[in-house]
Amino acid sequence: MPALDRRSFLKQSLLAGATLSLAGTASTATAATAATAPAAGAGPGIIDTNVNLFQWPFRKLKYSDTAALVAKLKKHRVVEAWAGSFEALFHKNTQAVNERLAAECRAHGAGFLRPFGMVNLAWPDWEEDVRRCHEEFKMPGLRLFPGYQPYDLSHPGFSRLITLTRERGLVLQIVFGMEDTRVHHPIITVAPVVITPLVEALKQEPKARVQVLHFSGNLQGTDLRALMTQTSATIDISRWEGNGAVGRMIGAAPGSKEVRVPVDRVLFGSHAPYFPLETAILKLVESPLEADAIRAIMQDNARRLLPAA
Repeated sequence: MPALDRRSFLKQSLLAGATLSLAGTASTATAATAATAPAAGAGPGIIDTNVNLFQWPFRKLKYSDTAALVAKLKKHRVVEAWAGSFEALFHKNTQAVNERLAAECRAHGAGFLRPFGMVNLAWPDWEEDVRRCHEEFKMPGLRLFPGYQPYDLSHPGFSRLITLTRERGLVLQIVFGMEDTRVHHPIITVAPVVITPLVEALKQEPKARVQVLHFSGNLQGTDLRALMTQTSATIDISRWEGNGAVGRMIGAAPGSKEVRVPVDRVLFGSHAPYFPLETAILKLVESPLEADAIRAIMQDNARRLLPAA
């Protein structure tokens, strides 16, 4: 791919999609700008590593219908989406959850949606669920929801799970949150996910392919520092907030004193449909990133973690 400066890159890729997405509520002048924006196919596409299908348990989401979600993702330059299931939070029949997820991805997003199955370490025979996800449902990875499910990462089976995913060549995604605890349903108590067991387990399995989703770490920053310095885990951007957050995290913002997360370990993740897809896209647009960094976050890093099918 020929070299692009930042301005040209954004015009050909992210900025065009973001402008179009806002045109419905924008002024006539903004809509006119969107109408003359470059075609969507002009730049590299996005691999969204953090979406979920089906119904969020506590309220109706706009894109809970899979066909509508796929159309939305494709409209905004997403060329592949790694999909978990909201049903994984509370359903006890893990095989049924995974079977529905695999079927839904085939029906509405074959070659586009890549299903990530659920394993619940608190239920018996979870190793068989790993086998089924890999061998029967042809899933490229697994997604864990500790906190919502009745276990944490200190569970005695967690290290065994990491070994199994490494042996089978699966990506393991660990979800550190789904929504702000201040808006949880009052009957739900979601325990915080402690990162120390993950760091220790990955020291024993350094070749395991692990990604943390919706991760912010503690206020002191020691959790994130341990993850970045003692493991090879990757991270998505869905939880990063504030003006120029992506640039600040990778040390690209003016005045940045440190690189908190190396750019080659940052993957695009929107947390759609719970979060609007445009939110994640605009994080890249408003951060002071070079074209190579944007391209790496949009697609290249994800493709290294999980090659194309």
